[in-house]
Amino acid sequence: MTILHSELRGFERSLSEFHARGVEVVAISADSNEESRKLCASRGYTYPFLSDAKADMIRRYGVLHPHGGADGQDIARPAEFLVDATGTIKWVNLTDDLRVRARPENALRAVDQLTLAAAR
Repeated sequence: MTILHSELRGFERSLSEFHARGVEVVAISADSNEESRKLCASRGYTYPFLSDAKADMIRRYGVLHPHGGADGQDIARPAEFLVDATGTIKWVNLTDDLRVRARPENALRAVDQLTLAAAR
């Protein structure tokens, strides 16, 4: 969990850079609303954490890791998506390795590249 929390902290520290680019950061988890609220309160995260306890959205995005949790519960594979206002996925960082996570600077670089490409 340390790696996960490190990733989440990194996005929290970079919120102003995302907001300056017109990007909202949202976390989606298979955890319950209550578990997500506790995590946000204990770690000081200020961006939204959405609960997908039934893993509907997690399945839709193809990132379900069945029985991958410590107690055999379903969890989401590590993934980051940039989704535009129309719901179109513009960038994906997907891994099967729980230790490998996107750094905020990688997502910001992708935002900048997409913005530059759209301006052409």
